[in-house]
Amino acid sequence: MTLLKKPEFREEEQYKHKLREEIFQLKKKRNAIILAHNYQRDEIQEIADITGDSLELSRACTRVKEEVIVFCGVHFMAETAKILNPHKTVLLPVLEAGCPLAEMITIEKLKALKAEHPGAAVVSYVNSPAEIKAESDICCTSSNGIKVVKSLKENKVIFVPDRNLARWVQLNVPEKELIIYPGFCITHMRVKEEEVLKAKAEHPGAVLLAHPECEPDVLKHADCITSTAGMFTYAKQSPAKEFIIATEKGMLYRLGKENPDKKFYLPSEHLICATMKLTTLGWILHALEFMEYEVTVDEDIRQRAIRAITRMLEVK
Repeated sequence: MTLLKKPEFREEEQYKHKLREEIFQLKKKRNAIILAHNYQRDEIQEIADITGDSLELSRACTRVKEEVIVFCGVHFMAETAKILNPHKTVLLPVLEAGCPLAEMITIEKLKALKAEHPGAAVVSYVNSPAEIKAESDICCTSSNGIKVVKSLKENKVIFVPDRNLARWVQLNVPEKELIIYPGFCITHMRVKEEEVLKAKAEHPGAVLLAHPECEPDVLKHADCITSTAGMFTYAKQSPAKEFIIATEKGMLYRLGKENPDKKFYLPSEHLICATMKLTTLGWILHALEFMEYEVTVDEDIRQRAIRAITRMLEVK
């Protein structure tokens, strides 16, 4: 049996360079734009026209001029792009790139909650399917969840599907009563209190930035609880030189690029979203070459969902 030799580092870089060139050529030919979430692989963020969190990318989708949107993220994000751009082609490079958190909430479960709590407003985290957004009064992201709940006239709010984000919002909006759905992000559940404490002991003086999808026993140690977009702003403005980042490891690429004089650490080596990492340069090239995989949304669902998304984008 002949064993294939692993490509040398230089060969691998040459291969990636070739892929990037072909992507740029096809992007121009297709009149396409590449959007990438902050959790994507480094080389994906590097070639993206726009990178950001769910709120930033949602806002970016309202300004897209190109005819084709290649969305490097997971399915619910590409759905949101299609909801906001019904006449454009939205491509998700990897068909299997879903979100376990989004899949934890079903339309049957949401309707049951609404029947149990008549008159309550429904806030759905953007990490949810289009049909859930369509059944909601307003959407939110981790960037604006507090502002969204505060903006509602209703005192009782059904919040789906992430329980940790909901708990954090509840702490900051005590005047509202939140009915909290028990969903969770698998990646953020991997952040353990003992690992955070160990990281703080190893890096005394480092600032701990934590995503609100983390468990409460982690959040209580954080110097700042914020979205990925908030982490970029905080790190750039802070005089601190070291940071512990309690969220997915894809964040380290842009944090390091924007703050070359600062150091960033993960509390755990396991903070990897497997579905976010499915997207590769090869799959992006495939998407542009064969116009796959196109994301569609039923028009009735789209029209109802866009009201909840638009209402979210109007919250200041």
